[in-house]
Amino acid sequence: MSVIEKAGLALLHRIDPERAHALSLTALRGGLVPLPGVIASPRLEVRLAGLVLPNPVGLAAGYDKNAVALAALARAGFGFVETGAATPRPQPGNPKPRLFRLAGDRAAINRFGFNNDGMEPIGRRLAARAPGPVPVGLNLGANKDSADRAQDFARVLAHCGPHVDFVTVNVSSPNTERLRDLQGAEALSALLSGVMAARDALARPIPVFLKIAPDLAETELADIAEVARSARLDAIVATNTTLSREGLTSPHAAEGGGLSGAPLFARSTRVLARLSELTGGDLPLIGVGGISSAEEAYAKIRAGASAVQVYTAMVYEGISLIPRIVRGLEALLARDGFASVAEAVGTDRARWL
Repeated sequence: MSVIEKAGLALLHRIDPERAHALSLTALRGGLVPLPGVIASPRLEVRLAGLVLPNPVGLAAGYDKNAVALAALARAGFGFVETGAATPRPQPGNPKPRLFRLAGDRAAINRFGFNNDGMEPIGRRLAARAPGPVPVGLNLGANKDSADRAQDFARVLAHCGPHVDFVTVNVSSPNTERLRDLQGAEALSALLSGVMAARDALARPIPVFLKIAPDLAETELADIAEVARSARLDAIVATNTTLSREGLTSPHAAEGGGLSGAPLFARSTRVLARLSELTGGDLPLIGVGGISSAEEAYAKIRAGASAVQVYTAMVYEGISLIPRIVRGLEALLARDGFASVAEAVGTDRARWL
């Protein structure tokens, strides 16, 4: 991390977290942040659900909710970028304050509640983006006051799908009341039926991923694995934020919302490994939760992930963390004799089971 980046982070940490978030996006859009460009190599390249990723380290949804900084993010070293979540209609989300830094725990708690501009302006921005080697996806959400939340996902996909490379069905946010109820086998099957029909109606069908919570019981994970197979999903993203507060020491630990960052690493990796076992390696998995180093990204891959996503760690390490993780990951693969990421996937799964 450069001296300038350290100073910038120190300044951002002196102001309200949500305001700091917005300022970081403004800095990216304004070209004020040095970016490495696309980082790619034969060892790092990943083929996932028909997509070609220059490297396996992606940006998780929630940072660029409204697709305002995609051009810059595609040059930040990520192998793929996920924007959103987008809902059919704009919504303000939950009352502020709704984002809290837990610096002592290297974590964050948010209860945003799918605040976003809505699918129409987000769709226009996605349509206007220049094509490039870094795939861009959209996280699909549902309006809080919707009469048919399951239909909301299909509506956003139908509207924005022509302008993205993949979509992720997000039924695992803890910040929209009763949204996680859609992870049940019967409700999830019905929801995905509508989503896949909307995907198949596109002129250019795209991969559909499902993002799940880290707080699911063993039987619930087994149900999701079965539903994913039946619905012909292309990948599972494991995991979203947690409701657990185990082991936290920071002043904001009791705030409501989803916890992300370092405390989520072990929990989410165990879920990932179990899903890898349940799916027998037949369904690609994307590992998310608590990654802040190349070693942790590598651990997710060896637990069963074909690719990973990062977000909260950038609050503490800056966006220069991404090229450090990518280049460090390539060195770890080479050290252990893996010619590709695919060769390493699941090789240490038993440790997490």
